[in-house]
Amino acid sequence: MNVGLIGCGAWGQKRASNLAGCKLIACADPNPDAALRLSVPNPTAIISDYRNLLDAVDLVIVSVPIKYLSEITIAALYAGKHVLVEKPAARNVAEIDAMMEAEKASGKHVRVGFNLRYHRAFRKASEIAPEISPLYFVRARYGHGGREGYERDWRMNTRGGETLDQGVHLIDLASWYLGEFTKVLGVTGSWYWGAEDDNCFLTLQTADNKVASLQASCTEWRNLFTFEVTGERGKFEISGLGGSYGTEKLTLYKKRGEGEPPDITTWEYPMADDSLEQEMSAFLTDIQLNRTPRSGLREARAALGVVEQVCGKS
Repeated sequence: MNVGLIGCGAWGQKRASNLAGCKLIACADPNPDAALRLSVPNPTAIISDYRNLLDAVDLVIVSVPIKYLSEITIAALYAGKHVLVEKPAARNVAEIDAMMEAEKASGKHVRVGFNLRYHRAFRKASEIAPEISPLYFVRARYGHGGREGYERDWRMNTRGGETLDQGVHLIDLASWYLGEFTKVLGVTGSWYWGAEDDNCFLTLQTADNKVASLQASCTEWRNLFTFEVTGERGKFEISGLGGSYGTEKLTLYKKRGEGEPPDITTWEYPMADDSLEQEMSAFLTDIQLNRTPRSGLREARAALGVVEQVCGKS
């Protein structure tokens, strides 16, 4: 399948290296130097206006700043292309609704880049979750310490800030295990980086009383990821995401008799992260089978609905 990449920044570069056998034949970015760092067949395939890319490809990857995600995705859909768009897919629910309308009208598919679902620990966790079901609650934290100039980053100058950035990953993962959240309580703080929130604290509840307690932070100062799921017959915990977040690890605590210590099994994944490759491969299967992606616009809409309830509309 021929792929066009729109947005050739740091994340676009990662996408270009994880195409699951597809061929990158064109890329678009206002900065030609960024585009030139990618491997494309010839210089004429490097363009500044993404509209000139659409006719030449079958599938479009949209890795641009958040304010352009919806506009470009809709244009690609109406041009008859499948789209992989980075999370959170849009700034608000209204933009997602317009994207869903375009997806339906086009007959094409959209996958949203919730790539944490495809980390090795989460892939294994999806296998073992039935061993501890029914599930009760989720506790999770995701954070980093920013970087020089972070106060000028889009994240700190967009309604939602850290909630919209790392927070939507946690919301998506929690709803993956527990279901749709019908009650939302949240507090945000803006303590260090700027006008929008640099921390969010969320308590989310489903209609059947399952609960998620989530925190996303960019004042963590040392990169951190932990994700715990507790059920009737045990719990599992995922820690680390590789790289600066530490070795990715999954630990299962399987309940034994009442009052007895659990059986403990641990899996460690010190190898390079392959989540982007796995995510792209899953999307290609979606397209082949003509099925709706399981991390698509519906899931993005649910996550953005939570963000809007906590942070207001952007």
